Amino acid sequence: MEEKAIVLTNENYEEVLNSNTPVVVDFWATWCGPCKMVSPVIEDLASEFEGQTSICKLNVDEMPDIAAQYKIMSIPTVMIFKNGEIIDKAVGVRTREEYQNMIKNAL
Repeated sequence: MEEKAIVLTNENYEEVLNSNTPVVVDFWATWCGPCKMVSPVIEDLASEFEGQTSICKLNVDEMPDIAAQYKIMSIPTVMIFKNGEIIDKAVGVRTREEYQNMIKNAL
């Protein structure tokens, strides 16, 4: 299955802050079991909300500076940004419906 979520790096992260539409960011790591549970849900929502919002993944081990900037202490953490500001945040595993509602509320 082709991944729909955008992989964030230091080079493209400013797109999150400069976006006019809501941006969902999944902070995760390869070693994180709960993150592996959330990942397929995030990918599914990326397909569902394609064209309405950007859904992104940020590996905290590869981008520690960005993770530190947002004081990410536990993963998975899913944040929704709008106009560069955090408007919603969920720490830990949530249901698909909870993530879906976060996105719908941001639109």
